[in-house]
Amino acid sequence: PPSPAVRNFTLNFTITNLQFTADLAMPNSKKFKSTEKVMYYYTDSLLQKSSIGPYFTGCKVTRFRSGRDRDDTGVDAVCSYKNNVSLATFDREKVYHELSTMTNGVTKLGHYSLEKNSLYVNG
Repeated sequence: PPSPAVRNFTLNFTITNLQFTADLAMPNSKKFKSTEKVMYYYTDSLLQKSSIGPYFTGCKVTRFRSGRDRDDTGVDAVCSYKNNVSLATFDREKVYHELSTMTNGVTKLGHYSLEKNSLYVNG
């Protein structure tokens, strides 16, 4: 049988207690790499518990961006999953609602606080 195709979706959210600094804009900086690791840890564990969990293959932070306030940092990530026959279609609304529930209504991600209306799932 043909191997399942890998599909991507984007994940965006804003953290309100992570001050954006210039080194967060540089993918090779220590700060970018360490913050990225923490993001993987949190986003991967949530997505593994979601309905796409069995098909989920991981996220990659594409960039951190400055938010509206000094303490806001936006996170843009591309996440992947295997498009399997048993996964009828990628239901972004469903995944959004699951992530919303798991982050207390888009307010908490581990030790980070989230901007309530900042979560976007696009697939």
